[in-house]
Amino acid sequence: MYGFEMMSFNIKDGFLEAIVRGHRSGLLTVADYNNLSQCETLDDIKMNLTSTDYGAYLANEASPIYTANIVEKCTQKLVNDWNYMRTQADENLAAFMDYCTYGHMIDNVVLIVTGTLHERDVQELLDKCHPLGMFDSIATLAVAQNMRELYRLVLVDTPLAPYFSENLTHEDLDEMNIEIMRNTLYKAYLDDFASFCQKLGGTTAEIMGDMLAFETDRRALNITLNSIGTELTREDRKKLYSNFGLLYPHGQNELAAAEDFDQIRSAMEKVPAYSALFGKLGYGESQMLDKLLYEEEVKKCVDCFEQQFHYGVFYAYMKLREQEIRNVMWISECVAQDQKGRISDGIVYTF
Repeated sequence: MYGFEMMSFNIKDGFLEAIVRGHRSGLLTVADYNNLSQCETLDDIKMNLTSTDYGAYLANEASPIYTANIVEKCTQKLVNDWNYMRTQADENLAAFMDYCTYGHMIDNVVLIVTGTLHERDVQELLDKCHPLGMFDSIATLAVAQNMRELYRLVLVDTPLAPYFSENLTHEDLDEMNIEIMRNTLYKAYLDDFASFCQKLGGTTAEIMGDMLAFETDRRALNITLNSIGTELTREDRKKLYSNFGLLYPHGQNELAAAEDFDQIRSAMEKVPAYSALFGKLGYGESQMLDKLLYEEEVKKCVDCFEQQFHYGVFYAYMKLREQEIRNVMWISECVAQDQKGRISDGIVYTF
């Protein structure tokens, strides 16, 4: 299973693997979520979180506190952990960790493109960007006066340049639906990330192959669901699907032709890994699908930590921490809006 990683992995990457496994042990447990679910106010949530890894980030927050403050501080914890590990990383691991953040970069660039089209304030846009997807020259994108200039700045100043230059022209930025642009970039990114992981080889290639296959299949499913009833043709849909994954190529062909949820379900159930997932979903319960997919992702991420000597643990840690932040946000919103009865509907337990 491990090949030769056991002999050399710890020379360069053993310290950081120990650090990330230490961070993983600080994730919220079921007991922590039960305590948070009993809270009556956001200040109670803050007090409960001060006894966790988030304590140092929330301790000095003045009352009254809002959901946005709690989420911002929890995100800061992830960003600080990630940046510390990134600065210590060796060449291959550093490149891998950069790849992990390119998805956030795509979201940030798309946000700024949208804001530029609608002439929104630069600072307001930058405040909404995800901190993990920031790069040195992101502020320069917001000063572009038109799409041609913005396209040139993206090509010159961002790590996403290859995904833009090979898949989009500046005319596309003007005419293309923003979500189609986002999915076109994600397709190029995921194909590139999968290819990079295969080059690394060994356990990393095996584990990340499985993780990225799930991610690309989930995106194919979401693209299909969101394009039902739109003018997106079968061929347009197929262009947005990645060139790997458990659904590739036959499942993707069926998804491209699907016209309602039952046809999508039929295509997904032909893949054994997703058949069990859809088996948990009663007919007419398509709104529960997101939660089931998040639960499946969390299960895969937890399994990543069962093996050693691979980079997948860094990707898994980022995904688990992001899910935890979504959980905290959901609980905070339910408490703030006096909807405590709905708390259990939105929590995806990590451990």
